[in-house]
Amino acid sequence: MIPTEMATATNTTPPSGGARTGETEELISGSEAIAHACRLADVDVITAYPIRPYDTVMQYVSQMIANGDFDCEFIVAESEHSQFEIVKHASAVGARVFVGSSGVGWFYAFEALAVTAGLRLPMVAMVGNRALDDPGAFGVEHNDALAVRDLGWMLAWVETAQEAFDTALIAYRVAEDKRVSLPCAISCDGAFLTHSQSIVKVPSQDMVDSYLPAYDRAEKQLHPDNPITIAPQANEDWLMEMRRQNDMAARRARAVITEAYEDFDAKFGRGGEPFIERYMMDDAEIALVGMGTLAMPVKVAVRKLRKQGKKVGFVRVRWFRPFPTPELQDALGGMQAVGVIDRDYGFGSGYYSGVLANEVRAALYPLAQRPKVLSLIAGLGGREVSTNNVIDIADMVFAAGEGKIDDQDTHWIGVRE
Repeated sequence: MIPTEMATATNTTPPSGGARTGETEELISGSEAIAHACRLADVDVITAYPIRPYDTVMQYVSQMIANGDFDCEFIVAESEHSQFEIVKHASAVGARVFVGSSGVGWFYAFEALAVTAGLRLPMVAMVGNRALDDPGAFGVEHNDALAVRDLGWMLAWVETAQEAFDTALIAYRVAEDKRVSLPCAISCDGAFLTHSQSIVKVPSQDMVDSYLPAYDRAEKQLHPDNPITIAPQANEDWLMEMRRQNDMAARRARAVITEAYEDFDAKFGRGGEPFIERYMMDDAEIALVGMGTLAMPVKVAVRKLRKQGKKVGFVRVRWFRPFPTPELQDALGGMQAVGVIDRDYGFGSGYYSGVLANEVRAALYPLAQRPKVLSLIAGLGGREVSTNNVIDIADMVFAAGEGKIDDQDTHWIGVRE
């Protein structure tokens, strides 16, 4: 590991594509990028409990605190459940909080995860995506984070360390907006992103302060001078009304996310389309769809296929909740066929597909001329998805578009017989 101070270069003039004035460029991992975002967001309370691959964030945070670079309450809990309970209550009394976990650790905190969304507490969490036990594995799968997809949590998947840093700042901006006030989980693929280093542009404190306002719960802050009830026993009297309020907040989140990205782009010169990324989609005949670091081999394969004259594009889903239905309809509506590559599984689901594939099918269903959707499951447990795998997948999607492959089948890629 290269020490941060040795890997930092300050830029006073912004070269083309480089850092802006006031930014530094650092060689750091996705986990360390999240830790830097917590420091610049001036997070008040961070809890920790070690589980790979998320635990590298707590290591970086503790190092910054020990070096005097970060001032926050850093609490090492005795379990993931307590870890999430602590920050839940800290958020209720007006503290900006951060927490994270991976795999079955995320599941051990499930009671707190469900309650946090129901209470409309704007917690920001990182999920170091990891396969669920048993059998034990430390490699990436997306089922851990996806488990909260219908509970009121906002969910984002990031591709690079830079995007992890940027999305963390955006997540605080969106989650704490009074029109939303919902928790947000940032999903970072285990090992491929959590432990891999790349150059990240880290802005100054003044730049971040100009983008991210202080956390203010106003009249909803739990305090002795402000006697209010939090987590009442409502039963049938008011429960449906509360659920409806959460639903409206989740709907409003779309506009708030768009605003947050536009402001981020204005201040930092990057951000891109908020909900999806389109890659070589202008004249594509078929499209591949995926999330997270899967984008890296897919983009390489798309470039190779383009050189062969095959019109293939790629759409990366950046926000899973709120789901980018209108964006996907716009991007995929004219395709002959779409191949959705899931790094997850939905045992017993419709078409026995992955979670993302079924969501994409639902999003495209209202289209008058919807493309055929082929479900592909790949890279489970951290298995590498190679460019050759992706080229084979693209051939299958072309075949599905021509009616040579049944698009109602789900295909597991790279599985030994």
